[in-house]
Amino acid sequence: MALLQTDRALDDPFLEGFHNEPYLDFSHPADRRRMAAALETVRRGLGEPVPLVVAGERILERPLRDSANPARPGQIVCRAAQATAQDVDRAVRAARTAYESWRRVPVRERVELLWRARDLIRERIFELAARVVFEVGKSWAEAYGDVAEAVDFCDFYGRQMLRLAARQPLTPKDDEEVQLRYVPLGAGAAITPWNFPFAIPCGLLVAPIVAGNTVIFKPASDAPGVGYDLFELLREAGVPDGVCHFLPGAGEAVGRPLVEHPGVRFIGFTGSREVGVQIHERAARVQRGQIWLKRTILEMGGKNATIVCESADLDAAAEGIVSAAFGYQGQKCSACSRAIVAEPIYDALLDRLIERTRALTIGDPEDPDHFMGPVINQAALEKVLRYIDVGRSEGRLVAGGERLDREGHFVQPTIFADVAPAARIAQEEIFGPLLAVIRARDFDEALAIANGTEYGLTGAVYSDDDGELQRAAEEFHVGNLYLNRKCTGALVGCHPFGGFNMSGTDSKTGGRDYLLLFTQAKSIARRRS
Repeated sequence: MALLQTDRALDDPFLEGFHNEPYLDFSHPADRRRMAAALETVRRGLGEPVPLVVAGERILERPLRDSANPARPGQIVCRAAQATAQDVDRAVRAARTAYESWRRVPVRERVELLWRARDLIRERIFELAARVVFEVGKSWAEAYGDVAEAVDFCDFYGRQMLRLAARQPLTPKDDEEVQLRYVPLGAGAAITPWNFPFAIPCGLLVAPIVAGNTVIFKPASDAPGVGYDLFELLREAGVPDGVCHFLPGAGEAVGRPLVEHPGVRFIGFTGSREVGVQIHERAARVQRGQIWLKRTILEMGGKNATIVCESADLDAAAEGIVSAAFGYQGQKCSACSRAIVAEPIYDALLDRLIERTRALTIGDPEDPDHFMGPVINQAALEKVLRYIDVGRSEGRLVAGGERLDREGHFVQPTIFADVAPAARIAQEEIFGPLLAVIRARDFDEALAIANGTEYGLTGAVYSDDDGELQRAAEEFHVGNLYLNRKCTGALVGCHPFGGFNMSGTDSKTGGRDYLLLFTQAKSIARRRS
């Protein structure tokens, strides 16, 4: 039996011409010069106030919260006005009003708006990536990839909306004309994270907008500047004032009122398990005056594992694990936080992991030669350090384990060996640069360990045995499984992304089904005379 059976993507005519936006590794001098110039341009504008925006009105008459550079906490990137519950109510009411006209805008016009946004992002990709470097501490390559993914979302979701708007295949009936239409839901909320501050908000905004919905956008408190860049770009592309509203602010002040508002029809969220579960619970309560069940689209955490089998290419496995564990400081829901290694090759692989980890460069991400930068804020740093203390009693520290003695929220990439499968550092999402290495007697035990958490987002298996890879495809219970490659780096249209169990609702962002989450299907039948 073939390991994987797939149809060619181009069998979908709406994908003809779609290609993922290329990423840059900044090895070429011209690319480095452009990025350096973009950083300097953005630097000159640091510290500017960011308003909240309701129905096109920019409002700064609110308390301002500083957003700081995590590599240089004394450097203020922007000062964001903090919205209130009253602002939430006003935005929801305006979004519901705008929905009545926006849903009637022809699909082709909404798609062309997304494609204008796509083109604007391409034109400004270096400047947009530079803001990401300053505000959330991503390396040049990671920041550029973040913005490039937004290009893909705009292009791909536009094409998919054209597909949904086309005539849908139905079983014919002799005496009736039948059709199926996908209609929008209404006014919704997009509550977005800081770790992919441009790509993920872009996807959570343009997908419902192209489907005919209106959206209230709450950016992460640690990335309001990047969020405002995106919001302004979408307005420039043609999104009307009432269709998208921008409400920076704390979760309790903005997020909770949004989730609980009876006028909100859906909530798109990416973030932690804890907050995602709260949103799911609160959205399930029917509020007074609410005439629908709210839809939640939740992308939450992970405790992702890479299994390395005896037959694996150990150099490739070590390279993939280190990249997935420590890229962007391990601050990805898809990051590898567990390496589950077959007993016969355990020591050999561990040596390779240690060697590669110790060779990683760490420092201010404004320097393109640094692979790792800071974690996002002081609270995140303290959390990682607490887990390192836990790890000292649960495993053998073989790399890292210390905070860097310098300005900024820097911590060494850290590896603990000989960790038990049930240990805290092998079960709890840390969201930082800490890797637990676990022994497995055989492939059966490796799969059991990999599946032995409450999460099910990404996973990887390195093996030269087709039987093991086939079993992984069937038995490794994750939404995104990668065979003989790292467990991060999903591409729009190629690797639809979303997880099982407590990793969320498996919404499969970047996939053909994603826009269905922001629509409802209406079947229409007319008897022939």
